[in-house]
Amino acid sequence: MPTSSRAEKEITVDLAGRRLRFVTDAGVFARGKLDRGTRLLIKAMDIPEGGLVLDLGCGYGPIGIAAAVLAPTCRVYMIDINQRACELARRNASLNAATNAEVRCGAGFAPVEGMKFDLVLSNPPIRAGKAVVFTLIEEAARHLRSGGRLVLVAQTKQGAKSLLRKLAETFPAAREVEKGGGYRVMEGIAGE
Repeated sequence: MPTSSRAEKEITVDLAGRRLRFVTDAGVFARGKLDRGTRLLIKAMDIPEGGLVLDLGCGYGPIGIAAAVLAPTCRVYMIDINQRACELARRNASLNAATNAEVRCGAGFAPVEGMKFDLVLSNPPIRAGKAVVFTLIEEAARHLRSGGRLVLVAQTKQGAKSLLRKLAETFPAAREVEKGGGYRVMEGIAGE
């Protein structure tokens, strides 16, 4: 749980033709705004109808909630290690009527252990270091169904190319799907 004092702020953003509202707070990534990387990832995501989707490191919830609202037939799980982030994500799912989204708190994939997903989305914790992010990529590969996809966003100058190389080492297919504003969206596709 973050020890920083509370400083809640509500923001409204237009994503994929929808107006969404989010409560943010101190101690949570991108407080008070929707960062450019998250916005680019949401623009690029292709959500499977009726699929099982995971927002890995959900923060206050913009990626998972956007997925849930844009694809109401899918089931979205949102996980984060930060208790405050999980509380905000739950509030924001309710605020945006994302009834097909569920928030679970815990480290890495522990909150969804034993589950397999069609799509894993993440704006990974780059500042935690490459070892942490590479481990999350490897774990994601084990939590994808056949043909499932891991889609990540990263700043070009903060190691996006090394993440794409790691995706190519980990998955049978990997590619860049979108770029702009100094960010790159990449995906790894699980084998059949």
